[in-house]
Parts: sequence; C-alpha cells; structure tokens
Amino acid sequence: MNRPLRIGTRGSPLALAQARMTADALKAAHGLSDADIEIVPITTTGDIIQDRPLAEVGGKALWTKELDRCLLDGRTDLSVHSMKDVETIRPGALTVAAMLPRADVRDRLIGAESLDALADGARVGTSSPRRAAQVLARRPDLNIVPIRGNVATRLRKLAGGEADATLLAAAGLDRLDEAAGVAIEDMLPAPSQGAVGVEVLTDNAEVRALVVAIDHRPTSLCVRAERRLLERLGGDCRSPIAALATIADGEILLRAEILTNDGRERQAGEILFAVDDGAAPERLAAMLLERASPALRGLFVG
Repeated sequence: MNRPLRIGTRGSPLALAQARMTADALKAAHGLSDADIEIVPITTTGDIIQDRPLAEVGGKALWTKELDRCLLDGRTDLSVHSMKDVETIRPGALTVAAMLPRADVRDRLIGAESLDALADGARVGTSSPRRAAQVLARRPDLNIVPIRGNVATRLRKLAGGEADATLLAAAGLDRLDEAAGVAIEDMLPAPSQGAVGVEVLTDNAEVRALVVAIDHRPTSLCVRAERRLLERLGGDCRSPIAALATIADGEILLRAEILTNDGRERQAGEILFAVDDGAAPERLAAMLLERASPALRGLFVG
C-alpha cells in the first residue's frame, strides 16, 4: 500500500491495547514499520452510554456500528474487536479474516477470595446476564447490582462502594497489566471471551491477504464453533449463555450452558466433534433447547 494501513478501534484503554497487539502481529508477519500502520480510535455508542444495561439500549451493535461505518466508508482498512462484543450475524460486506491467539478465557472475582466467601446478601456488580445468572445459580442469596463501563471505571465503582464484588474477564485485566482478582475455575465464560478478531471488507483482497496471515487457526476454529452455537440458540443480550470450545488432536470439545436470568434453571451439555463438522454446535444448541423448560426456552428464539 502507498499509505499507512489504518486500524479502526474503540478508544478504551483495553481496545487500544488490542489494536496495538494487532499492529504488532501485522508488523511481525509482513516486516512493516511503525510508519506503515496507523491506529484510528473511534468513539462508539456503547462507550458513550454508560448508565444503562447493554440489552436496554441496542445490544452488541453499540460496540460495532461506528467501526463498521468507518470500514464501509473507507476511513479505515480493518477493525479490531473483542469477539464477544460482535453480533453473531454480520453484514455480508464484512469478514472477520483473522483472530489473534486467545487469552485467558476465565472470569476473575474482585472483592472476595471466592463466591462462597461473600457475606449473605452481598452485592455483586455486573450488567452481564450470563454472569448474573451463574452467580445466582451458586448463591441465590446474593444481590446483583448493575455496573457498566471500561475496566478502570468498574474497578473505581467497586472501590467507591457501589458493590461488594464484581466479575471481570481475565483477558482484559491481563492485557491492561491489572493483577486484580481471583480466577473462577468452574464458571464457563461468554462465547468468544478472550478472543480478538480482525474484520475487513470482504471484497478488499489486498487487506484481506495481509490480515489472514496473522490468523491463529485454533482460536478461529474454537470461536467460530461457539458463535455457531450462539446463532442456533438465537439468544440476545438478555439471554444468559455460556460456552467454551477447546481443540486437541483434530477434535473440538464444545461445552455450553443456558440459564434463566435468576439462575434457578440451568441446562448444560457438551459435544466432541471433528474440526470440519460445522453442524455439531447446532446439534448441541438444539439439545439444550429441547431439555429446557418453556420458561428457559422462551429466552431464546432457536
């Protein structure tokens, strides 16, 4: 290219860190210099609206629509996303051409050594239906209070007494060099948690070729399986869904669970399949929905 490659990203500290990771991967893969890449911060609606849960104000599109517009208008050449914030169904004009190696997929509890260590009735701050349902499934006595904002904002709100504890993604904390919290080992993460995706214009062969070179295939295979499950379930931002795929010896193990918002009902399952069996995640989703009560099934449209 006769100009710098322009990377579109949200302007939060975590998003900028992920954009720099992408830039470093591209430089290493293609021998590019700092002058060959420009990071373009873009303010999204999700960054502006911080006082209401995501599900009430437009869902995951709040994180992507401004980035999409810049990419479609030619103001950027690629977009960097936290994959768990990307809608399952994307415009045909856009393609997630690469994913970086996945980071720690776990959640960390901040404010207590464990969920069991929290006092009766303690307040857990989260605006994630998945985290809220999983917490209530284990500790129905706890109170869920909404907390939104970037990592620093949520930590500041916790320190300010808005909650007694909160849950944050380990990957985001690690990328910001925040050592806070205790990893929750027995809680499945959100689909795509810990994964960074790089999206390009489908028809831009030049940029697509540059980006495909940094794809981490094991991460892509696993995250795409989780997203196929999510698509088949048909849930939205109000639907508590957890899923994690891992790969070994040419096979993918996909574990998943769906819950009611109060955590009282949980349906979980897993499936082991060959990497080229694209229908397997849909079979697991159908099984979970078949087992679910009408109340739980009603949270999904699969």
